[in-house]
Amino acid sequence: MRSSDQSSSRPSSGSDGEESRIDSELRHLVGGEMAEVEIIEEDEEVLKPENGDYHSDSGTKKESLSAVKLDNSQSASAIIPSAQSRRAPHLQEESEVSAKSSPKNRTTEKPLRSEYTVGKTKQYKNSAVGSLKLQNGTEDPSEAGSDNPDLGPFLLKQARDLMFSGDNPRRALGLALRAAKSFEKCSNGKLSLDFVMCLHVIAAIHCSLGQYNEAIPILGHSIKIPTIEEGEDHALAKFAGYMQLGDTYATLGQLENSISCYTTGLEVQKQILGERDPRVCETCRYLVEAHIQAMQFDEAQKLCQMALDIHRENGSPSSLEEAADRRLMGMICESKGDHETALEHLVLASMAMVANGQESEVASVDCSIGDTYLSLNRYDEAILAYQKALTSLKSSKGENHPAVASVFVRLADLYNKTGKLRDSRSYCENALRIYEKPIPGIAPEEIASGLTDISAIYDSLNELEHALKLLKKALKIYSDVPGQQNTVAGIEAQMGVMHYMLGNYSESYSSFKSATTKLRASGEKKSAFFGIALNQMGLACVQRYAINEAVELFEEARFILEQEYGPYHPDTLGVYSNLAGTYDAIGRFDDAIEILELIVGMREEKLGTANPDVEDEKNRLAELLKESGRARNRKNRSLETLLDSNPNTNTINNGAIRV
Repeated sequence: MRSSDQSSSRPSSGSDGEESRIDSELRHLVGGEMAEVEIIEEDEEVLKPENGDYHSDSGTKKESLSAVKLDNSQSASAIIPSAQSRRAPHLQEESEVSAKSSPKNRTTEKPLRSEYTVGKTKQYKNSAVGSLKLQNGTEDPSEAGSDNPDLGPFLLKQARDLMFSGDNPRRALGLALRAAKSFEKCSNGKLSLDFVMCLHVIAAIHCSLGQYNEAIPILGHSIKIPTIEEGEDHALAKFAGYMQLGDTYATLGQLENSISCYTTGLEVQKQILGERDPRVCETCRYLVEAHIQAMQFDEAQKLCQMALDIHRENGSPSSLEEAADRRLMGMICESKGDHETALEHLVLASMAMVANGQESEVASVDCSIGDTYLSLNRYDEAILAYQKALTSLKSSKGENHPAVASVFVRLADLYNKTGKLRDSRSYCENALRIYEKPIPGIAPEEIASGLTDISAIYDSLNELEHALKLLKKALKIYSDVPGQQNTVAGIEAQMGVMHYMLGNYSESYSSFKSATTKLRASGEKKSAFFGIALNQMGLACVQRYAINEAVELFEEARFILEQEYGPYHPDTLGVYSNLAGTYDAIGRFDDAIEILELIVGMREEKLGTANPDVEDEKNRLAELLKESGRARNRKNRSLETLLDSNPNTNTINNGAIRV
């Protein structure tokens, strides 16, 4: 039996438009009246997206599988209709302007990954997935004819049609489960690619219903069935499964698991296509975005550079794909502080987009170019870039579009940094008028991201109450959007800082507690951001006289920041100082002295003994040593070290390290 992408059965045996016997029997087995279904004879069929809708190209004849194998242009995972944007909090911006916040517009316009197609049904040695159940947890009582080899493809087609229409996802799930049962019964213990495809559809329907945890074990089983050694069909099935599983983990905010799945999918693709195939670039781009969200910029940069190298080797300069990768590379370099390199990539991306007739989309790159100029303190050039983007967006999208508001926010930030506070407030108010009355069809997280950015400006203006109010609005919006746990955690952590600065220590502790709990659950417990949040939570505990809990938090923060930043980083030294203070408070004087000696030694080594920033720690150490009747342990230092002072070294604010 050959099965198309829509899994239609073999040609019916009828004549001159009369319904065949087998069609009639299948309709009876499905158990309800259905519209006329054309049973077509074809070897393959690819599910193609067109203007956001998915349809079957039922007229397509058999083509070489190499044209679609492991190609990111279409995807089994793309059938998840509620796939959410996955962005780090500081990377989220307006849709299309930076293409970072809308679920339909990620950092780059990623094509859908390829959904594998099935020719002749192939067999496997894996065991069945087990007993699949209906939504109410009971077995489907209608099993009559489930051993008919034509029933599974027929049911699967109906399930997919319902899923894509969005009319009745629960009925679609029931049909897909019955299809899986039929495939399983007809497999003779050797599960086919049709069964794997069915599992992908079942998982996608679960995701469309918000049941992501139910989808994960199903996808986990689907990737165990195909074996790469049996050919490209199998490799593509495994690739699609890994990528769909990665999407599901990402939607749940489990970045480590998501990146692991994407990485494995990339390796499968490279194994079949070769490491320098142009289609590998699209999967690299997908993985780069996941690394960016996880703040893993070194890994993201390596993958992005690999994609750019592939573009160059395949002779595709100035393509839209290369422009997308250069925009990503610009974002990575900007995040790493390499602003000049970021500017170079962004300018090249802008030129490539203009060369490909994408002038209307250049505004997003102009905004990024303005951001980079701002980081370089080249304010006049930043204003020109922002004004150019603003003019373009007002003309193409209207004056009340959130993309316009996002440029207002950028200008407000620029004027705030240059001391023009009245202009800064004016642009903030203009942006708020747009965000508070959003036009229909705008993704809610785009509004929340804008509110968060404005909050940061009011925070810098020391208008903490206003800033906190905006964060609460943003938090309420994000709480209703799946897959935003890390973003919510970031907002809660910032709220914790503001509550602390306002003297609301209980509220500060509660905010940090909620934030750190989410970060632990999402696999972010080893990140530097998590360590800084723990340090801030410890400070709130000190103010609440929960000293023992504060010690535990500072110790965990110390371990994380030493691993992420090293002992000489300002944030790490800040945690050392806080930990020494709490050790002193609970009577662990020897531990406090040891840490203070370490801090003073490192500060003297980096700043010089004459630097005034060293005096506070030296005085604390001297007081403890006097109380304990001990003398300071000193290391021999050169005169150059003793006198050297680095004016560029940042000082530490031990009271409130920003998150």
